[in-house]
Amino acid sequence: MNEWDERAEYYRDSPTHAAGDDLDQVVEWCEPRSGLAALDVATGGGHVARRLRERGCVVTSCDAAAGMKPDVVCPAEELPFEDESFDVVACRVALHHLSDAAKAVRAMARVSRRLVVLEDTLWVDERVQEAEAVRDPTHVRHYRRAEVLAMLAAAGLEVVGEATFFKRHQMDDWLGATGCAGEDARRVRELLAHVSEPDGDGWTDAKIVLKAAKTAAAGPAAAAAARQMLRRTPST
Repeated sequence: MNEWDERAEYYRDSPTHAAGDDLDQVVEWCEPRSGLAALDVATGGGHVARRLRERGCVVTSCDAAAGMKPDVVCPAEELPFEDESFDVVACRVALHHLSDAAKAVRAMARVSRRLVVLEDTLWVDERVQEAEAVRDPTHVRHYRRAEVLAMLAAAGLEVVGEATFFKRHQMDDWLGATGCAGEDARRVRELLAHVSEPDGDGWTDAKIVLKAAKTAAAGPAAAAAARQMLRRTPST
């Protein structure tokens, strides 16, 4: 069992993950209909998969953590499906946990026939990155909007829809989700003071949701631009 298996119940029950305008947008941009073949990558609590199934879609869920009870256990970077197996591929708020986000986006584009719908948390600054890593060692990094757009372009995807949502996190619940307590919790609160409510009870981040359509294979220029963007070290 790993840390994600241990968190499975929290992510299934968490109102922050189970509902919200951002989730509604992801579902709508998947263009759900009866018989639509959909893949939910890094399904976590399974909320995208659940909502799509309610709309009549034929959904396959996958996740690297068996404890999340996905249909298929696999990392997002190594999707074990044939090319163009699904009408749409969705991935909600997982990109920042992946060891190779650009590779995962390419894998999603490969197995999709039409659309990739992606949501993740946007980069703020180094203090927020440190806070995220102290709270949760599985955190890799957030990305700037331009970086995510570069990943999509390099994967042969064209953005046809974009929206931003602000998500409030109740601080004690958010820290408790990963067992962050004591000195680590104090440090996280300190690092997030500039984006937290005055009483420290909560803090807010921004989620970007992108709907991208498959195009012709990305050319060398797009791939080179993506690599250059992702090599840059984030700065405040």
